[in-house]
Amino acid sequence: MTAEGFLEGRRLQLARGVLLQCIMGGYPPSRFYGSDDGDLALVADPKQIHRLPWSQQPRALAICDADELTGESSRLSTRGQLKAVVARYAALGLAPVVATELEFFVFAPNPDPTQPFQPPMGLDGRREDGHSAFSVSSNNGLRPFFSEVYACMAALGLPRDTFMHEMGVSQFEINLLHGDPLLLADQTFLFKHLLKEVALKHGLTVVCMAKPLAHTPGSSMHIHQSVVEEGSGRNVFSDEAGEPTAAFRHFIGGQQACLADFTALFAPNVNSYQRLCHPFASPNNACWSHDNRSAGLRIPASSPVARRVENRLPGADANPYLAIAASLAAGLYGIEHRLEPSAAIQGEFEVPDKLSLPCTLHAALERLKRSHLAKELFGTEFIEGYIASKTLELTSFFDEITPWERRVLAAQA
Repeated sequence: MTAEGFLEGRRLQLARGVLLQCIMGGYPPSRFYGSDDGDLALVADPKQIHRLPWSQQPRALAICDADELTGESSRLSTRGQLKAVVARYAALGLAPVVATELEFFVFAPNPDPTQPFQPPMGLDGRREDGHSAFSVSSNNGLRPFFSEVYACMAALGLPRDTFMHEMGVSQFEINLLHGDPLLLADQTFLFKHLLKEVALKHGLTVVCMAKPLAHTPGSSMHIHQSVVEEGSGRNVFSDEAGEPTAAFRHFIGGQQACLADFTALFAPNVNSYQRLCHPFASPNNACWSHDNRSAGLRIPASSPVARRVENRLPGADANPYLAIAASLAAGLYGIEHRLEPSAAIQGEFEVPDKLSLPCTLHAALERLKRSHLAKELFGTEFIEGYIASKTLELTSFFDEITPWERRVLAAQA
C-alpha cells in the first residue's frame, strides 16, 4: 500500500483462506476457513514497522495481526496463537522468556533444482569443503554479504548475541538475544526475510531448509525457554538457593507430554524429517538431559538465574510464531497439571518408546489429527485447517518420483 494510505489508517483486508494457503500455492477445501471466505483485517503492530535498509527504493514493512472484522484475533493466525499462549501465562502472573538460535546455509545461485546446492566461490577461487566449524576465517569470501547483514540488523533494531560458522558446508548460526516471545518471533521472521533479500543483492542464495545437503548436518531453530514472575522478574525455574524448582520439573514434564503430538508444528515439511532421521545434534526424541545434545530437551550449563529449557526439535524451516507458541503451551500445560518428567538421561542412551517422536510428516500429521490436547490448546479450527494444508503438501510430494527411486529401484523391477 502507499505510504499515504498507510498513514491515513486505510484498512488492508485479506481473504481468510490465505492463512491456510499451502507452500505450492493451493488451498484446502473452503470448509476449513469458512465457506464464504470472508475478509480479515491486517492490523499493523506499531512496534514492528520498519524501513527496509536493503531496498534502493524507499520501502517499509509492517508486521500485522490478522483479526476478524469484529475485532478479535483470527484463530487461523499463528501470531495470534502465540499472543494467546503468552496471555495464558500472564493470567497466572507469569511471563515466558525465549531466545532462538537460527541456522542457515549460504549457497551459490541454484537455478536448476535437480542439481545439489553448492557453496559460493571464495576469494581464493575455491569452494568451501566443510571443515570450517567455528573458524574465524571461514567466511572471508562472504564478508561483504555479512557486513550488510549486520548493518541491516542494526537498522531494523535486531540485537544479535553471537554469529558463527556451523558444522555444515557454508552453514552459519545466529543467536538472538532472549526476551519477550512475540518480539523474538517477530525478530526471527524479520531476520530470515533480511537474509534472503540481502543475499539476492550479493548474488547468493540463503536456504533455511531443515536439510538442504545430503551427508551434512541440518539447520535447526532451537528455542531456549524460561519463565519469570511478572513484576519481580524472578526466574521460577530456580529457588532462592539456586536449586531447580517444581515449576522447572513440571515445565519439562509438559514438554515431554506434548512433543509427539506437536511434532508436525515443529517439523512442518517433508524435508524436516530428513534432518531428524540423522539424529546427531538433531534429536527426534522427548528425552531431557543436562547439557547433552542428543536429547530433544537440553538444559544448557548456566547459572541459576539463567536456568532454561532448550527445545531442540524445531528446524530452521519452522514457523517461529507457531513453534514458540507450541513449545510454551506445552510447558504451561505441564505447570498447570503438575506433570513430572522422566528421569534425566546422560551419555549414550536408547530412546524409550514412550519418548520417541514421529519420524515422517505423514506420521506426525496422523498423530496431530488424533490429538485432543492440540485441539484443546490451539482450537479445532486451527488444527484441522493446518492438517488440511499440510496434507496438500504431502500429497504433492508423493505425486513426484525422486532421482533416488529412478536410480536405485528401476533396475529391480
